[in-house]
Amino acid sequence: MIAIRAAEPGDAAAIAAIYAPFVLSGTVSFESEAPDARAMRTRMAASDGLYPWLVATDGDAVVGYAYAGRFRDRPAYHWTVETSIYLAGDAQQRGVGRLLYEALVDTLRAQGFVHAIGAIALPNDASIKLHEQVGFRRAGVIREAGFKFGRWIDVGFWQCELAQAATPPPPVRPFRDVGVVRD
Repeated sequence: MIAIRAAEPGDAAAIAAIYAPFVLSGTVSFESEAPDARAMRTRMAASDGLYPWLVATDGDAVVGYAYAGRFRDRPAYHWTVETSIYLAGDAQQRGVGRLLYEALVDTLRAQGFVHAIGAIALPNDASIKLHEQVGFRRAGVIREAGFKFGRWIDVGFWQCELAQAATPPPPVRPFRDVGVVRD
């Protein structure tokens, strides 16, 4: 049975193992070296309790993870996050991604973020479908944004409105105060 929970430092090795194939043999990630468990723990800790990292588990095994992070560094972007999701090969096409990404979107809404942005290396029909199933809409494409494995890759941006933009915007609640939300 699939369960969704907050990622813990002890999940870093499983997260790194899920991510590695996307780095080493695919163009979904533009990284060229797969981060190890220590690097993943560092990335998780860098969220500083503000941005959520979630995992999907099947029994005791971590089979997927999703997280949000800062969209851009300038203070004006504080209410917008960039999201990512990765699933182990045997967890794909089983509805795990949708459960995990819905939990991430619900959590971001509860925190008070206004927009989520998903960046998708194109083509990637499965990722586009997943993003659109949970409320993201195409916002635009940057042609030939990255070069990996001897070819140029376009990047599409999908945007999800999490809340109506208020003036002034209310403060964002840290993930450590909200926890995983499932509507």
